[in-house]
Amino acid sequence: MAGEWKRVPVGEVCELIVDCVNKTAPVVDEPTPYKMLRTTNIKGGRINKEDCRRVSKETFEKWTRRADVRFGDVILTREAPLGEVGYVDFTDTVFLGQRLMQYRANRAVLEPRFLLYSFLSKDLQNQFGAHEGSGSTVSHIRVGDCSKFEIPLPPLAEQKRIAEVLGALDDKIELNRRMNATLEATARALFQSWFVDFDPVRAKLDGRNPSGMDAATAALFSDSFEHEADGVVPKGWRYGSVKDAFDLIMGQSPPGDTYNEDGNGIPLYQGRTDFGFRFPTRRMFCTAPTRYAKPGDTLVSVRAPVGDINMADEECCIGRGVAAVRHKSGAISYTYHAMANLYPDFAAYEAEGTVFGSINKQNFENLRFIVPPPSIVTAYEKIAESLDEQIKTLEQQSRTLAILRDTLLPKLLSGELSVCDAEAATC
Repeated sequence: MAGEWKRVPVGEVCELIVDCVNKTAPVVDEPTPYKMLRTTNIKGGRINKEDCRRVSKETFEKWTRRADVRFGDVILTREAPLGEVGYVDFTDTVFLGQRLMQYRANRAVLEPRFLLYSFLSKDLQNQFGAHEGSGSTVSHIRVGDCSKFEIPLPPLAEQKRIAEVLGALDDKIELNRRMNATLEATARALFQSWFVDFDPVRAKLDGRNPSGMDAATAALFSDSFEHEADGVVPKGWRYGSVKDAFDLIMGQSPPGDTYNEDGNGIPLYQGRTDFGFRFPTRRMFCTAPTRYAKPGDTLVSVRAPVGDINMADEECCIGRGVAAVRHKSGAISYTYHAMANLYPDFAAYEAEGTVFGSINKQNFENLRFIVPPPSIVTAYEKIAESLDEQIKTLEQQSRTLAILRDTLLPKLLSGELSVCDAEAATC
């Protein structure tokens, strides 16, 4: 029973607890298999390897002289941010960047994924905060305290069953994420083909039928290019600006005393920290909103950093760090992928050093944009809309699964809920 489960310092049930090398590893520009994990790669139990910096073999060997990173290890951020956790479910050659701790369970007494969920629990998150170092302006956990955190220790068989229940939910969420990444890539590749590379026009110029396109859609595209002052575009298209094609609302932050985390009012989004994979994460609410985004509007981060995008899935309030954009025809999917394609233009407004990058409404509206005929936008919308609807459905399913996981986690770890009852709840 839960009341009989002893609590033990994590140092007693791990065969390895290792701090990172506390200096920055020299990186290289060329691709190598040696990846550096940073605190930004660790979040919510997962490790994102997509934007890892690369190092040479010599640097990798030097930075892993204390220990290599293995499948089943748990990684904890000690600082900036404090208390994020990730699970190593891969065999890539990675190593710890600064402010990271590595835990390796003693599998004779501790199931690695049970250790992960223990670290994700409110119990351990509170312990991380309680061990926060003092005398510093930056919240951090002392290395010496990293072996002192206490975790519940059910019998090993019970640990494995708990990890299987919670892991099955996380595995489904991860599968949905991968499926969504594929759908996103498909819609974006189609946008690139039609509106950047002009593949259907080039095919007709070569006397070919545009690939994968029915006759009615192919007929929408011209079979020639024409010169404009800004460059060459398909006949019937023109160079213009964002203002010519899209309606833009710049956010405005409401008074601070109208904010809350209790769900009162409507969701408030103020920038990149609120952005998820496709739709924002509800963190803050506002009882006196000033600027609104409608469901389906593309949200663009307009300061620190400039150019990140998301999509509103409900009416929401947008603060000064966010703009809401929609094509004048109302095309939702086209707007989203068009804004994603403008990322290099937004990047020009990123500042160097300590100054925050930002873009104002006038500069945003004046960004150069190739304006296609409305009929082609409509044709693209019909195709991309179905892909985006699949993304929305999978994302909503993942949110439901995450809520269920977060509800079950403390109850399973405390023994309040039996594994049998949890398995029935997940069916």
